[in-house]
Amino acid sequence: MKTMLRILSLALLLILAACGWLWHEAHVFLHTAPETPGREMLFDVPQGARFAQVAAALAQKGLVTDARKFSLLARYKKWDNRLQAGRFALNSGWLPEKVLDMLVNGRPVLFRITVPEGLSWWQTARLLEEAGLVRFADFRDVITDPAFLRHYGIPFATAEGFLMPDTYLLKKADAPDDARFKAQARAVAGRMVDNFWRKAAKVWPGNSKPKVQDLKQWVILASVVEKETALDAERPRVAGVYKNRLARKMPLQADPTVIYGLGPGFDGNLRRKDLDDPANLYNTYQRPGLPPGPISSFGTTALAAAVNPEAHDFLYFVAKTDGGEHAFSTNLADHNRAVRQYLRNRRSGR
Repeated sequence: MKTMLRILSLALLLILAACGWLWHEAHVFLHTAPETPGREMLFDVPQGARFAQVAAALAQKGLVTDARKFSLLARYKKWDNRLQAGRFALNSGWLPEKVLDMLVNGRPVLFRITVPEGLSWWQTARLLEEAGLVRFADFRDVITDPAFLRHYGIPFATAEGFLMPDTYLLKKADAPDDARFKAQARAVAGRMVDNFWRKAAKVWPGNSKPKVQDLKQWVILASVVEKETALDAERPRVAGVYKNRLARKMPLQADPTVIYGLGPGFDGNLRRKDLDDPANLYNTYQRPGLPPGPISSFGTTALAAAVNPEAHDFLYFVAKTDGGEHAFSTNLADHNRAVRQYLRNRRSGR
């Protein structure tokens, strides 16, 4: 009997010791950060990932001290099936409960990217790809997809001109697979086009959506104006020049349209043979009227200028200095004098 009591007492002591050890281990785990001071790190949770995999990755990156204990904590709180997919900003100085709460209840990181005015669609695609937000080919496929274009009311073969320049907060693809990358490209392109329609609604006459023919003309002209001058004050005047040339059936003779037609391979040097090439559909030196589609993304000031061009008699313009304001002329003789002055200014470094 005494022997049995001793065995039971010993077993009880072992159980108490084990409980004490477990309580100590849990207390230390819950109240010990991996690092002090901590470091902020980005952490990706793939779509459909098992909690054990995520816990192991957290431990490997030094965001929790023990993957198994972190999994037990999630199971105890009944959160092990509530992980969100996405990229999270975590800190190695956080306690494990805070890390778990962020992965379950926090918001994934949104990446800030600024798409400037005047980019072609392929320049925009490269910018987004370099930021890790889309793949170039996926973005190209989306903005040339007839179903996408119909859905967003775009009357051209691409979404060129409708990819609104702005600063965006965008989420990255949840997992590195083809389906999610394609969905991401569609989401990003759709966000940009939605932004175009929202901002353009304030520019249309009477705030009503224009007829298709007017829309085409205004969007194309706005894209050319955007490329011709960076000065907001000049844009209505530039648009007025092109309106006057169109009315007189004069060729637009806009270098940016020729450059656009040369495509992504343009080396920065516009040659005489390029201006003389009628095969270039965007060559407004050789082809009458507006080019067949927009040549860049543009802001609302360029669109407003296209919708409401300045009324004047100017038919020509040339820069006074590179990147500066322009000299406008009503006749070719005055324009040629302005061109010679521009060349003198350039040679003198002005």
